[in-house]
Amino acid sequence: MSHPVTLIPGDGIGPEVAAAARRAVDATGVKIEWETAELNADVILKTGESLPKHVIESLDRTRVGLKGPVTTPIGGGYTSVNVALRKRLDLFANVRPVRSLPGVVTRFQDVEIDMVIFRENTEDLYSGLEHEVVRDVVTSLKVITRTASIRIAEYAFRFAESAGRKKVTAIHKANIMKLADGLFLRCAREVAARYPHIEYTELIVDNAAMQLVIRPEQFDLLLLPNLYGDIVSDLAAGLVGGLGVVPGANMGEHHAVFEAVHGSAPDIAGKGVANPTAMMLSSVLMLIHLNEHAAAKRLQSAIEKVYAGRRHMTRDVGGTAGTNEFTEAVIAALG
Repeated sequence: MSHPVTLIPGDGIGPEVAAAARRAVDATGVKIEWETAELNADVILKTGESLPKHVIESLDRTRVGLKGPVTTPIGGGYTSVNVALRKRLDLFANVRPVRSLPGVVTRFQDVEIDMVIFRENTEDLYSGLEHEVVRDVVTSLKVITRTASIRIAEYAFRFAESAGRKKVTAIHKANIMKLADGLFLRCAREVAARYPHIEYTELIVDNAAMQLVIRPEQFDLLLLPNLYGDIVSDLAAGLVGGLGVVPGANMGEHHAVFEAVHGSAPDIAGKGVANPTAMMLSSVLMLIHLNEHAAAKRLQSAIEKVYAGRRHMTRDVGGTAGTNEFTEAVIAALG
């Protein structure tokens, strides 16, 4: 059986890490029908669209995407490709597993970190409803709905149940935003009541940030609204070595897009030194989604084997290897 997948290389280091991930997936023996859809700053500026028609058409055909980073301008320019994709395809759940990797030296290397972050992906302040009331006075609307809150909570608890996770922690700021975050929290409690065998706890977001750097091993599965999820997931990545070693998945009812969550790093683009780990681990999540569980396990194990050996680690995690050397080592470890 073969699986159609849209490959979006992105820009900056995107094409390099995307090519590395594609080679690793192909080396597992799983048959993938790759359909490349170019989406980068040049394409966006040429078409005038953050999501050109050919990208959406490809994803509608394949229903599964593997995406590299795409540059997002700061303080102006075109809208975020990621935000546009999530809204257009209703990718309501951003799922980010955060796990310690063997051989990676961090401030928390003596702690076994293994958590999964579930971030609501379609609303909150990312609704993009901003308005300049008068000159130099801007309002931004934080949108929280029962529909979206129940949906992400259900998704998180179902995952916890299927994956054998023991605890779900809802993160909020309902002490201040009593209506918006209060609604999110009420929905989380409502869903939690249907899963009495899973421990349910709550933390105010500022306390959660502190707890993550004091005792990260206490967390199992975190459930968050969009903005807090964005910030906390990057914080959590920093505990295990950074965004270069953490995968990401954007899940919807009809589409799934797996992506490296780091930036496009134009300063090192084309130099052959980018770390493809995040893209490869995102490919592991993609293989699981495609029900290729054996291949996913083999690829995960191969990546961890390379890290445990420490000889072929890239420079961002303390090594000297380049993208190609790391990729060759992973493929060799696959056998």
